[in-house]
Amino acid sequence: MTRLLFICHGNICRSPLAEYIMRSKLEAAGVADRFEVVSAATSMEEIGNPVYPPVRRLLATRGIDCSEKKARRVLAADYDRYDFIIGMDMANIRNLNRLFDGDPKGKVKLLMEYAGEHCDVADPWYTRDFDTALRDIERGCDALLTHLLHR
Repeated sequence: MTRLLFICHGNICRSPLAEYIMRSKLEAAGVADRFEVVSAATSMEEIGNPVYPPVRRLLATRGIDCSEKKARRVLAADYDRYDFIIGMDMANIRNLNRLFDGDPKGKVKLLMEYAGEHCDVADPWYTRDFDTALRDIERGCDALLTHLLHR
């Protein structure tokens, strides 16, 4: 089983979007049983909180229920547990590298790197632009899916 861990600051907007969008894509490809997909936060601010309402609504328009999701914080032990650790922005990557004492196995990447772009997925908590975040996450997850299926 291949294990994916999506990371953002609070685990209520971008990383849950990526988690559930990726699960949906894996199901559509008929390979969901070969993957574990979860998400977590680098901060403590939202731990235990549900997915942010605008994100829940975006997922619901795709028939995706995320009501059981509660924000959790990434742990140092997650480095060994997960095969791919995917940050939404460079601040996430810096925080992960501090927590993991580097990235000796090359597991930590920006989501958009899979789409050939070295850029952040802007945080809709601040931008209020949930549609753009979703489009970027969709593009990143499509590219990640292609990478996973062809490795």
